[in-house]
Amino acid sequence: MPTELPYAAEAETSLGYEELQVLRTQYYKEIEQGHVTTQSKFNYGWGLVKSNTAELQTEGVKLLQEIYSASPAHRRECTYYIAVGYYKLKNYAYAKKFNDLLLSVEPENMQAQSLRTLIDQAVQRDGYIGMGLIAGAAAVTGLIVAGLVKRSRR
Repeated sequence: MPTELPYAAEAETSLGYEELQVLRTQYYKEIEQGHVTTQSKFNYGWGLVKSNTAELQTEGVKLLQEIYSASPAHRRECTYYIAVGYYKLKNYAYAKKFNDLLLSVEPENMQAQSLRTLIDQAVQRDGYIGMGLIAGAAAVTGLIVAGLVKRSRR
């Protein structure tokens, strides 16, 4: 489902398997050598967030949060992709939290502004789906109760 918000398009696109494999290979090569650079860890975390599976996206968010916690100099670049990761995982509360954190220091950041729109739209869409499910469940319950009442009167 491509977005009409060009600055947030990457929030709804995935990285190809081959591209992710290049980042994975570099990251694990550095692990084997005993020292992982922040840049390799970031690149791999970014690639995982842009993958199309929740398991990999979760791993990517974890790596980016490790960088965020350990390296204040890299917080700005991690904050947006952590927000994207949470958005892709449909954890909109955390996506909003990290995106708002970025917007608080960079209110003109077009990527973050576009991501905020996507998050708001997703929350609204999920709210409508939730209301529809509740209404459907209430209707089914009403039909069951009506059937039981009708049957008990016989």
